[in-house]
Amino acid sequence: MSEKDDIAILPRYRFPEFSESWKTIKLIDIADYRRGSFPQPYGLPKWYDELNGMPFIQVFDVDDNMCLKASTKNKISKLASKQSVFIEKGTLIVTLQGSIGRVAITQYDAYIDRTLLLFEKFYRDIDKVFLAHSIQQLFEIKKQSAPGGIIKTITKQVLSEFTVQLPEKLEQQKIADCLSSIAELISAEEKKLLLLNNYKKGWIQKLFPAEGKNVPEWRFPEFKDSEGWETIKLRELADYRRGSFPQPYGLSKWYDELNGMPFIQVFDVDENMCLKATTKNKISELASQQSVFIEKGTLIVTLQGSIGRVAITQYDAYIDRTLLLFEKFYRDVDKVFLVHTIQQLFEIKKQSAPGGIIKTITKQVLSEFTVQLPEKPEQQKIANFLSGIDDLISKQTSKIESLKCHKKALMQGLFPTVGEAWK
Repeated sequence: MSEKDDIAILPRYRFPEFSESWKTIKLIDIADYRRGSFPQPYGLPKWYDELNGMPFIQVFDVDDNMCLKASTKNKISKLASKQSVFIEKGTLIVTLQGSIGRVAITQYDAYIDRTLLLFEKFYRDIDKVFLAHSIQQLFEIKKQSAPGGIIKTITKQVLSEFTVQLPEKLEQQKIADCLSSIAELISAEEKKLLLLNNYKKGWIQKLFPAEGKNVPEWRFPEFKDSEGWETIKLRELADYRRGSFPQPYGLSKWYDELNGMPFIQVFDVDENMCLKATTKNKISELASQQSVFIEKGTLIVTLQGSIGRVAITQYDAYIDRTLLLFEKFYRDVDKVFLVHTIQQLFEIKKQSAPGGIIKTITKQVLSEFTVQLPEKPEQQKIANFLSGIDDLISKQTSKIESLKCHKKALMQGLFPTVGEAWK
């Protein structure tokens, strides 16, 4: 027996009742799988039936908690279902495009798109939840070696050559039960976060005037007799411009991860009206000469990708051309209030956009947007009230992130790491 054959495949952490080595096996030898399907081209009304149609699973509908979202974004018509693939509740699926490598065990019957893979038959007696975690962990490892931590594409053929490690069935079940308990806890905390976000959304709808009105549905008592809010174009309220970055992107001389300054791109703007704790990239001194520096406390808006995300920066940084920065205000306005106002404005614009997505926005178009302003004291009162809810949301988000980190660390211990073996 060679030295390689003599090495046992074992995880770092193990339940005491198990001692056998894990087996390495190709995914193609574990199960039979195929892509879903959907008639082309996408978008034709005859393929959809929101009233009487069946759920239709696309990449968007696969959550990051190994489940589907509560309901799919689209429902498939009877006509389109004849050219799609039906899957029963409890089917293991994997996303192959977009957010590649998301895994789920479906919790309802549905039809499935061609951008996902579905497992149809298993050649081994395997715990499905364990396999879902194994595949998810496998994609996490693959992402670490991918440029920028992103897997840009994956095919069924490439996936077939992936190898996974399998213990005996009882150990699979034990690991699956352990991870499922943490997943359930995370899910419960995410539901609390959703309630907080909906609570905030409800208050924003009450605290800001509805379209076509100049007073909100609800006002703080001290402002009940105040005048209606003033309507003003954004360009009359402030001076703003795009950021900048030398072209082309990607040249190593533009970046300095060791000594560089934070460089804000769309990716770095979080959903909570703040930047992420650190930017994905740091800009070099050479590139900074062709970029735009902004101080902590600057109001910014994303113009590409996730359009309409707004933030007040919490650290000094340089900023990319895909974002707008507010440089000077012509009115005495509460910055936090204005952030909420702009965010609410984009939410309204999304409601009238095809598919609820704003595909593009320019500085010129943004300049014609109108906002409504009360007097400064009322702005501050609204800003303080909403900031209080934001603090609760931030704490709940941190709690969820801590649980996810705990689960990730546990998975790294419960599954053998690629390249690691234990005698």
